[in-house]
Amino acid sequence: MKAYKPPVVNKFGVISSTYHEELLKSIFESSNRRKSQKPKPSFSISKEFILRFNHTDNPAEEEELLEQARRLIVRSKRKLGLKTLGSGKHVHLPTAWAEVIYLAQCKGEIQDALNMLHASLDHVSFDHDQLPALFFLAESVLYRLCCDAFMKGYLYSVEIKLVKIGYLIFLRLFVFFLHGHLESFKQHLLRLQPYLYALHFSEPSYYKYPNIISNVQFILKTSEIICKRELHSEPFVESPDETEDPYSDLNHLQLNKRGYEVNHLLWHSVAAWSCVQNNRPQLTEVLEHLLFYKTQLQTKCWLDSALALMVLGEAAKLDMACLKTLMDLVTDFLENILSAQNQEENYNIYDTSWASEIVFTYTTIIAEVCLYAATSDLRKTALIGFCACKSPQQGISLTDKSEELPELDGASILTLLKYFSSRISDNCEKVIWIGYYGIVYNLVKMSWELQGEQDQDGLRNMIWQTLQKIKDYEQDPRIRCALVIAQAELNGPSDPFCTKATPNSGEEVFSKYIGWRIATTLSRLFFPSLDVAPPKTPVEVDLPRKHTIRERQPAKKRVLRFILKDHSSVVEVSMTPYPNFFTKADKKLEEIIDHHWQKDMEARKREEEAYKAQNQKDKEEKEKIHFQEIMKQRERKLNKQTKPYEIILSEKESGSEKKCGFFELKPSTAPNAK
Repeated sequence: MKAYKPPVVNKFGVISSTYHEELLKSIFESSNRRKSQKPKPSFSISKEFILRFNHTDNPAEEEELLEQARRLIVRSKRKLGLKTLGSGKHVHLPTAWAEVIYLAQCKGEIQDALNMLHASLDHVSFDHDQLPALFFLAESVLYRLCCDAFMKGYLYSVEIKLVKIGYLIFLRLFVFFLHGHLESFKQHLLRLQPYLYALHFSEPSYYKYPNIISNVQFILKTSEIICKRELHSEPFVESPDETEDPYSDLNHLQLNKRGYEVNHLLWHSVAAWSCVQNNRPQLTEVLEHLLFYKTQLQTKCWLDSALALMVLGEAAKLDMACLKTLMDLVTDFLENILSAQNQEENYNIYDTSWASEIVFTYTTIIAEVCLYAATSDLRKTALIGFCACKSPQQGISLTDKSEELPELDGASILTLLKYFSSRISDNCEKVIWIGYYGIVYNLVKMSWELQGEQDQDGLRNMIWQTLQKIKDYEQDPRIRCALVIAQAELNGPSDPFCTKATPNSGEEVFSKYIGWRIATTLSRLFFPSLDVAPPKTPVEVDLPRKHTIRERQPAKKRVLRFILKDHSSVVEVSMTPYPNFFTKADKKLEEIIDHHWQKDMEARKREEEAYKAQNQKDKEEKEKIHFQEIMKQRERKLNKQTKPYEIILSEKESGSEKKCGFFELKPSTAPNAK
């Protein structure tokens, strides 16, 4: 294995062109592996352009470079497919990602590049050909965080964007890791090691910003798992006992060849999402089994739990039962965590360093449900909860700390707001103030997202009134910091090239599509066939349950085990979406159009051939008529009927010439030559 060589950076902070060419070469080779007939895409953003743009003092040259940057922005938007969710013949993601991350190094008015990259990483589908470009983005983002952002004494909006982009990159890398696609990228993982170490040691500088530290800890936790499995583990060899005994006790589901174990909570969340998507009747039973494994949410392996909440949140946007299950999971989690922290003997078991990650992740998920759920009932429930005895106006009142502290009776936005606000203090638990911070931070983002939505005026007014009461009531500097950070993030520089600006024309404040993409990809990993229904029995049937409907036979006791040992190649594990009705209809229509187009082309070709033949015939006819006219004029002038330069035989030599085959060529003479 080659030794790791860090990228060469000049004094202006721009990565050298040699390193740039090596990385782009690997990106292009991977992206054009299945499309070798297409020409190699061009890459026009050079190191010289970035240096000239950042350090020019000539106004004329600055305007010229800005105009060139406008064209590059427009072209990159087209290559990213921002309006088509990353699909289309004009989209080339590896090239566009590389161009955008380099264009983001330009200072001044070029601030939309990071927004474009964040939107693209949010909505594009999963394709293993994107892996070289993803590693290139990961290294570039980590480099800017470690070498630029950490050297600053203040928090900048670009730093928040870089952390959010890094979160999406490592989230995608973890999903590819579950599929077993990272085994051939050990060199890329080694390149990330120095930056990950630097990020780990700089982590304490973000402790007072939960919105940033949550993403940073996700990056570090994901990289820890991936690097531990891919760099330090031996090749996974399945033992004979594991293959022969399908009914052995198993606490987790093994997915890839490295033997990574996924807990039942994530598996059943994906099963619930699949039931909602395919309208299957097993949804109720799957949700019961999911609640049966709710204790797995309280383990320190919180990465699977965060993914489970994300997938279940996508199902909650479509189904009320899934939303209730999601809220019940988090309610039970908070009650157990906070009660355990009050008991000194169990405090070490429930460490708040991971519990606060779950709480902050949930606040973002429930805010997305409140914004993007399919029905108004789902959005209203996510905001105020299931209790119908309360009016919305009563729900936005904050509890005075001097009064009796309310109990936690749900996990809606306003319920959590009231619960956390009543318990926050200088020495409160970390889960309390981070949960309060997350609710306030996401309320500001929700208010911004709802600007211009006339059909959501009631929801936006309620959120606005809640924020006003928080500003008037809350004096804790950590919570007021959440208001400031969210407003500074949203009021950052907008796109300077957009002529018609709207209230939410800048960066999307929430990741709208990544949860749906992950749920779809994991459902195809756990359930390779669309017709495979989720299991009707839980993984463990021996444990007692409060409500047992029917008695299960011991012979039917099974342990579900998933090892992708049969999928040896990447091509066999398809990660592209299965075609639905509209996709098939579009493909059939395209075939019909191509068929008629071919017939039109053949008819046009026949017409062109007939036209050429007719033109040739007319040309020959004109030449014949022209020759006849010339002969008539010659006969009229010279009184000769012979053709010009016709061979005339001599009378004396006619006999001998006929024998020998020689002829005499004589010029024609005029009639009065005698």
